[in-house]
Amino acid sequence: MNRRRNVIISIAAAVLSGMLVYGVYLLQLRQVEFQETVSVMVPNRFVPAGERITPDMLEVKQVAKASYISEMVLDAESVAGMEAVVPLGLGEPLLNWKVDKFRLLPSRTQSTFQIPRDYVLSVSNGIRAGDKVILYVTGEEVASGRLFDQPVTVASVKTSANIEIDDTDNPNLLSLASGDKEKMYASRRDANGMIDYINLNLQEEQWLELDSLCKSGKARIVIAYSSQSLDIADAAAAQTEAGS
Repeated sequence: MNRRRNVIISIAAAVLSGMLVYGVYLLQLRQVEFQETVSVMVPNRFVPAGERITPDMLEVKQVAKASYISEMVLDAESVAGMEAVVPLGLGEPLLNWKVDKFRLLPSRTQSTFQIPRDYVLSVSNGIRAGDKVILYVTGEEVASGRLFDQPVTVASVKTSANIEIDDTDNPNLLSLASGDKEKMYASRRDANGMIDYINLNLQEEQWLELDSLCKSGKARIVIAYSSQSLDIADAAAAQTEAGS
């Protein structure tokens, strides 16, 4: 009986010893992973939203491999010439989503559609390129309501002379990128020209839904300015204050 008990105790001790050794191994392995680093690109100064990125704005910073994510930029040349979508803080790892080359161009799932004038019942004259707008459908044979759940981006707004509507001395896009709501308001107030053409970045199914509703002439859309454009300005301003 004593021999059997000794055998059981020996086996239990061996198991516990093995578990302890394995636990120490895992801790050492985790420590090694944290000690390994990856070279990522970070701004060497504060970069406001809307500014073009050049290689001399960036420098290399070592981050722990365990902290690395695939969105981090590894090569300065890969983002050269792109525009900061949001303010970039000093020494903060640069992420791919924070820069864009063509902010007003459609995404991979979108195309830019010029909305036919006979499809539009009204359009807010305060709308400018880069704004978010909400589309509503109305008509005698359709129930009035919001067309899409999410706002869509305005690619451009032009007059009948094909001239982009904006204040040349205070462009709306620069004010939007900088998060300056006062200048955004001023650019809308001082810009001249009636909107005759508006181009929207839409997904294919969105355009087909809009076209099927309006092509018969029984329904038209109302294009309204969305406060999400101001939310973008607020977010940019908040990040600017945080980075300064």
